[in-house]
Amino acid sequence: MNDEQQKPPYAMIAILFVGAFIAFLNNTLLNVALPTIMTEFQVKPSVVQWLTTGYMLVNGILVPASAFFVQRFSNRKLYITAMLLFTAGTALAALAPEFWVLISARMIQAAGSAMMMPLLMNVMLTAFPIERRGSAMGMFGLVMILAPAIGPTLSGFILEHYEWRVLFEIILPFAIIVLLFAIFKLRNITPNSKVNLDVFSLILSSIGFGALLYGFSTAGDKGWDAPIVYGTIIIGFISLIVFIWRQLKLDEPMLDVRIYKYPMFALSSIISIVVSAAMFSGMILTPLYVQTIRGISPFHSGLLMLPGAIAMAVMSPVTGRLFDKYGARSLAIIGLIITSVATYLMSNLARDSDYYYIMAVYTFRMFGMSMIMMPIMTNGLNQLPMNSNPHGTAMNNTLQQVSGAIGSAIFLTIMNAKMESSAIALTSQATAAGKVPTSTEGLMQFQVELGKNAMLEGINFTFFIATLVTVVALILAFFVKRVDVLKKAKP
Repeated sequence: MNDEQQKPPYAMIAILFVGAFIAFLNNTLLNVALPTIMTEFQVKPSVVQWLTTGYMLVNGILVPASAFFVQRFSNRKLYITAMLLFTAGTALAALAPEFWVLISARMIQAAGSAMMMPLLMNVMLTAFPIERRGSAMGMFGLVMILAPAIGPTLSGFILEHYEWRVLFEIILPFAIIVLLFAIFKLRNITPNSKVNLDVFSLILSSIGFGALLYGFSTAGDKGWDAPIVYGTIIIGFISLIVFIWRQLKLDEPMLDVRIYKYPMFALSSIISIVVSAAMFSGMILTPLYVQTIRGISPFHSGLLMLPGAIAMAVMSPVTGRLFDKYGARSLAIIGLIITSVATYLMSNLARDSDYYYIMAVYTFRMFGMSMIMMPIMTNGLNQLPMNSNPHGTAMNNTLQQVSGAIGSAIFLTIMNAKMESSAIALTSQATAAGKVPTSTEGLMQFQVELGKNAMLEGINFTFFIATLVTVVALILAFFVKRVDVLKKAKP
């Protein structure tokens, strides 16, 4: 029995990995299909966006509560329930006759997928000793990075040849197979305790994280001065302040914020937030430049980003092994130097920048990022006691979602503001030089070209700001200390 405990349950972890992979893949598959779905169901862009917003909100509500679920229920029951919900949601989405049915299906999917990442991370933290967690978390990074990254490319290919329902139909058989394997092969390895759920904490976290995610995610579309945007953000912040205060008062907190007394976990959270924000900026701005300014198709835009995704996926297991050997500090510093340089190169794009040059720089950037996220997160989690792991993974996953939404909104706002000022400046220069056409056709063409030039300046400026943000993370990385060495040094 002792040998069984020492040997990680690889077959069981493989089942969890495949389930997490298809859940993450499904999330990004749909983004490219939104215009097609909008046309079929005859709904407005603000309405069709709820297919992603609703999914994200359910995640924002359930992920913070995952610490309670992981502690209270066995990993077998929790995973089977999650896969049942995800499979049912996928089947319903594939058959959806009305738009409201499709939204409901996506929310059911989200209820299942929200549990998968925290559950998988907790199983690996339990199954692997501290000196081997880097390799394990590196494999987890492969799933977390590769699935969302290949989603747009795969989706673009499918939509060029088939209808959007095929996006769900190809996922469904895999979901059913994983569910059957889970029912017959999964066993319990994570410790459980009869913790009580504080309902008021759940309400506060649901309102807080849900309102923040919604507010920041819609800011780019509706504008920061829209009451629905700043109203939900204010409500979210107030709810989270009350939530944190309540967690500090409870003997059994739903999400234990006291884990921030561990310095390496606190530092890892700060670096992860900064890097997540910068990473999301690249994932939004790059396709925007390629498709809008260069006029390249969504499918070829996805192909441009694919080598970067593959580089991250290939590097994740390698980075995990390097982490076990050298620790997080040197990896993070090298990775952040590479990311900073690549992001700066992305801030100097031109109207005619070569397709393969952009691909190479983007791939170089993602290669750098592959050396940052998992080592930093794992190092922080390693400092926590075993019974705090559910709280640590729940906190990391929640902050990653929130920082991604906030970062995307802020970077898009910076881009739009720079676009507007650049458009005014370029118009003034053209007027002063007498280069504004007088014919209707010439004026329309002039406005199109001016809009593209203004957007290019906006994208370049935003990448420059992202470079500065990445440099902040680089400075913080010099303060990272190796946790397993710190623990061995203690008497």
